[in-house]
Amino acid sequence: MFITTVSCEQACEKLWGGRFIEDTDPRLHDLNASIGLDKRMYAEDIEGSVAYARAIHAAHLLSDEELRVIVDGLGKVKAEWKKNQFAIHVADEDVHNANERRLSELIGDTAKKLHTGRSRNDQTITDTKLWLRRSIDTLSMKVMKVVQVLVDRAENDIEIIMPGYTHMQRAQPVKWSQWLLSYAWYAKADIERLQEIRTRVNVLPLGSGAIAGNPFKIDRHTLATELNFRGITWNSIYAVGDRDFVAEFLFWSSLTAIHLSRLCEDLIIYSTEEFDFIRFADKFTTGSSLMPQKRNPDCMELIRGKSGTLLGKCMGFMVTLKGIPSTYNKDLQEDKEALFSTFDALNSMLIIVAEALETLEVNNRKCAEALTPNMLATDMAYYLVRKGIPFREAHHLTGKVVALSESLGLSLCEMNLEQLQTVSEYFQEDVEKIWNFTSSVEQYKVTGGTGTAALKEQIDHLRNWLQQVNPV
Repeated sequence: MFITTVSCEQACEKLWGGRFIEDTDPRLHDLNASIGLDKRMYAEDIEGSVAYARAIHAAHLLSDEELRVIVDGLGKVKAEWKKNQFAIHVADEDVHNANERRLSELIGDTAKKLHTGRSRNDQTITDTKLWLRRSIDTLSMKVMKVVQVLVDRAENDIEIIMPGYTHMQRAQPVKWSQWLLSYAWYAKADIERLQEIRTRVNVLPLGSGAIAGNPFKIDRHTLATELNFRGITWNSIYAVGDRDFVAEFLFWSSLTAIHLSRLCEDLIIYSTEEFDFIRFADKFTTGSSLMPQKRNPDCMELIRGKSGTLLGKCMGFMVTLKGIPSTYNKDLQEDKEALFSTFDALNSMLIIVAEALETLEVNNRKCAEALTPNMLATDMAYYLVRKGIPFREAHHLTGKVVALSESLGLSLCEMNLEQLQTVSEYFQEDVEKIWNFTSSVEQYKVTGGTGTAALKEQIDHLRNWLQQVNPV
């Protein structure tokens, strides 16, 4: 939002300035001011102020007419913000100060009653919770979209087989869909964690005052109901000093970004010419300023990079919390920059990931060509298990077959029966049946496996869950 800034004399009265005989040093004013950041909470600040006005009216501290004038005035203030017509004065320290100052200009001295019993300590944390609650809902929808895309692609591409990797070495053949869905389960857990955080965010601190509580008979439970909080805080010192919910959200964002980073790293590798498993749509790639042939997966690299920045925001704020005593301290003003920048970055990251996944192409041929017989060594061990050999012995015997094949310069599937029987007489002519990648993946029918039946079970489970959490 673009806000026109106008000047006023340094002598403009501050909300807290009555006991001071000297003006604030302009440099301290600039360091102290948070209006450049917290102006984005103007709607939440007004929403909380309207509810608080009704609370002090119910406590007989405002007349019916005073309540009407305040609520109407706050509506006009909100309209100015929405129309980009709100003028910020240089003396406005924060959005709370700015809104109250403008309300006073519109309705006069009646505005001075609005802050009765309220402190910026309980006001700012209430605004922050209102803002974060909405932001959590926004991010939940974005993560659900990622899950939806992963599930849709897994269902559409369910026949594709690719190498599965451990330690970045070819391990066993798996379905491409199994790899996709692995990240869907990470994202599902991310949503569930976020909803748990939302529950803890959704507790009302308003009515706690600066530290000691509110001396007037306001009904905090009614306030909570009006602002759609599930309950109230029960200790005023805790209420104004608590920023654990901010730390939790920053950690959640860091962990979610790490999951995105791992997904991006896989996709970056798979998009190289050496792998060539996937190809990003042109709109999600960039070129080189020197090498005209390049198609760089910058969308993925930027997300991978920003995940580190988000982790830094989380760690920085945790250090801030570590160093402060109880109740409110101005250090806590640092929560806004961390919150807002983290939300903005993660929101963009989730949008890009969903659309990039939705539009990428999978190179079925390259995935198939990357499958090699040695990836079926485990299947050979399972073959021997089915012949009655204990798994540890079967594993050992298969290892000896691998060593023999390497010494002969042959792949496993090129070994003839006579050569195999020099290792174990349990090898019979039916051993040839294991050299089939489709049969290999389809044997994993147990829930969680990479076989088609197990994949469909995963897909159905995730679709049902999506319907439950987002029934619209």
